[in-house]
Amino acid sequence: MLKEKLKSVRVRLFLTLCVVVIALVICLIAVNSLVLENFYIYSKTNTIKELYNKINDYYEEPNLDISLETELKRVAFRNNFDILIKADTDLILFSTNKDFLSNITAVESKTKTPFEERKNLLYSDEKMTIRKIDDTSNSLNYILLYGKLDNGYSLYIRIPIAPIEESVRISNTTLVTIGVITILISAFAASVISRKFTKPILQLNDITKKMAKLDFEQKYRINDSDDEINELGRNINTMSDKLEATIKQLRETNSELEKDIEEKSKIDEMRKQFISDVSHELKTPIALIQGYAEGLIENVNTDDESRKFYAEVILDESNKMDVLVKQLLELMKLEYGKREFTDEKFDVVELINEVIRKCNVMLEENHIQVIFNEKEPIYAYADDFYIEQVMTNYFTNAIKHAKEVNGEKQIKITIQNVNDKIRVTVFNTGDKIPEEDLTRIWGRFYKVDDSRNRENSGSGIGLSIVRAIQNNYQNEYGVQNLSNGVEFYFDISTKKYL
Repeated sequence: MLKEKLKSVRVRLFLTLCVVVIALVICLIAVNSLVLENFYIYSKTNTIKELYNKINDYYEEPNLDISLETELKRVAFRNNFDILIKADTDLILFSTNKDFLSNITAVESKTKTPFEERKNLLYSDEKMTIRKIDDTSNSLNYILLYGKLDNGYSLYIRIPIAPIEESVRISNTTLVTIGVITILISAFAASVISRKFTKPILQLNDITKKMAKLDFEQKYRINDSDDEINELGRNINTMSDKLEATIKQLRETNSELEKDIEEKSKIDEMRKQFISDVSHELKTPIALIQGYAEGLIENVNTDDESRKFYAEVILDESNKMDVLVKQLLELMKLEYGKREFTDEKFDVVELINEVIRKCNVMLEENHIQVIFNEKEPIYAYADDFYIEQVMTNYFTNAIKHAKEVNGEKQIKITIQNVNDKIRVTVFNTGDKIPEEDLTRIWGRFYKVDDSRNRENSGSGIGLSIVRAIQNNYQNEYGVQNLSNGVEFYFDISTKKYL
C-alpha cells in the first residue's frame, strides 16, 4: 500500500518540491559558509595591504597637512582595525590598542617562526606577510599583517574576523528556519496544486484502463484551457475512436476470414489435385525416356539408325515435358493472380498474321489451307502477349485436328463486331467434338478420347490457359460444332479495361 502511495503523482510532486527546497537551502548554506567568509577575508586582506602602502608612502613623503596619527585612528575606528608601529629599538611609535603588542608577543612565543609558516598564510612578499591567526588563548580569530616599512619601522595591523563568522552562523540559522517554513508552505501548496493537476491525469488514467479492456465508451471532458493535459485528452479521445473503429473492422475481417476458411480448403484440394494431375501426366514421358535410355545403355539395337531413333524419342519426350512444365507454370500464375496484365492498343489483324506466319511449317507439313481475308487494321485493347497465346493455342489446336472434308482441309479465321467487342473465330474442317465434351475440354489435362495418342495430342493445358486469360478480362470464349468441323471463338474489348 505504501509503495503504491509513493508512486502517486501527488506524493511525488510533494516530495520533489521538498527535495528542491532542501537542496536550495543546503546550497545557500554552503555558499554562505564558503564564499561569504572567504570573500570577506579576501576583501580585508586587500584593505590592509592598501593601508600598508599608504603608511609606507607617508613616511617616504610626509604630508604636513595630514596628521598620521589622526588618520590611523580614524581608519582603525571605522574598520575595527588594531594598528601598531614599532621602531627597531622596540619603541612603540603608534598603537590603537595597548594590549596589541602583548597579544602579538604571546602568539609569537607559541611558534618558532610564526610569520614564516605556511599555515593560514594569506599573502607574503619581501615587504609584508599576511596570515589568519587562530588565537585560542583569547578565543580570538583575526587577520594579522606584519611588515617592514622602507624606513625600517615594523608595522602590525590586526582585523578581528569573529564578527563575520558569527554573521555566517546567524545567516545559516536564518536560512534553515526559512527552509523549514518554506517546506511547510510548500507542503500545503503541493497538496492544493497536485489536486488541481492530478485530477485530469487520474481521469485520463481511468480512461486508458478501460481502453485496455476494449471499453471505449468513456471520453475525456475537454475544458476551455489550452494546455498540454487538454491536448493529451483530445489525443486520447481520437485514439479511442480510431481503436474502436479498427477493432470493429478487425472483427468484421475476422468474420470474413472465417467464411473464407471453407473456400481455402477447396483451394487446397484443388492444389492437391493439380499436383496429382501433373504427376500423372509426367509419368508417361518419364517412363518412355527411361525405357529408351536403358535400351541405349544396354545396346539393345546396335545399328546407328535404331540408336538415332531411340535418341529422337528421348529428345521428343523431353521437349514435350519441357512444354508441359512451362504451360503448367504459366497456368498456375494466371489462375492464382501472379501475372500482371497491361491494357494497350494493338492491331488484331497484324497479330493473327504473325501467328499464321510462325506456324507455316506445320501448315505445309499437314497440307492445310488457311483462309483469313482481313487486310485493314482492326484495333482492340488488351495485353497483346496473352491474346497471342490465346490465338496460338486455338490455331495449333486447329492444325492438330484438321481433317479433309469434301475434298477440303482448311482453317478459316474471321473477325466480327459484337457490341463494343470484336469476336475472333478459328474454324477447322474435321471431326466434331462429342457434345458431352464441349464443356469439359477447358479443364486441365482433358482430351477428347479420339485424339488421345502421343503423336497428335497436346498437353491438355492450352485451352485451360485460354480460359484463365479470358476470365481475367471478363471476355467471352467458347466452342461449337458445325456441319463440317469445329469452331472456337474468343472476344477482345475495343475499349480500355484496366
